[in-house]
Amino acid sequence: MRALVAAACLCALTAAPAHADQQRDPELKAVLARAIEQAECFADQYESAVWYTMMEPRLRKYVEDRNERLEILKHVFCETHRPGEMRLPPGLVMAIIMVESRFDRWAVSSAGAVGLMQVMPFWPEQLGMRRHELTRIGPNIRMGCAILRFYLQKERNSVTRALARYNGSVGRRTYSDLVLNQWTRWNGADDLGLTASENAQPVRKTDGR
Repeated sequence: MRALVAAACLCALTAAPAHADQQRDPELKAVLARAIEQAECFADQYESAVWYTMMEPRLRKYVEDRNERLEILKHVFCETHRPGEMRLPPGLVMAIIMVESRFDRWAVSSAGAVGLMQVMPFWPEQLGMRRHELTRIGPNIRMGCAILRFYLQKERNSVTRALARYNGSVGRRTYSDLVLNQWTRWNGADDLGLTASENAQPVRKTDGR
């Protein structure tokens, strides 16, 4: 019954402005299939406590429900720290969500991308999922982080180029710059000491920067 209600709500939504319209690389199918097969991750309560404390008040402006805020933060922190996977800066993922959906898990773009990280709708069909599952916080963030990791590895950790691929705007910096600007606003304890250079490579901050 809940699935039917979610599907009905999703169909009734007015298309929301969002950016992710690429995500068509053939290799991504195996990456996402592996991601959705992975067990739910659980953040270490001590490691994540400081980050939660810093991020939760900032998120209130965009997400009224406290439980939903905490669920978003839990999944962002978990997926960016998933054991055995390349670590992602959680502030960068928060920045992507801000630009893509403004933390609206029901967001649907004109291209059909769905949810917090605007995952393209053809993936559920190819992976044996239902499209409305992309409105769920956990699966959407898990798939979005898997896509981001894939593009970072493909682009040898160039954040600018990886973001352009995520967005489908290779050769242009508009989207990447939007996300990088938001990243400075969502920088948290786990991102401290990290910034983006002119080539958008994750680097250690130096004095005077």
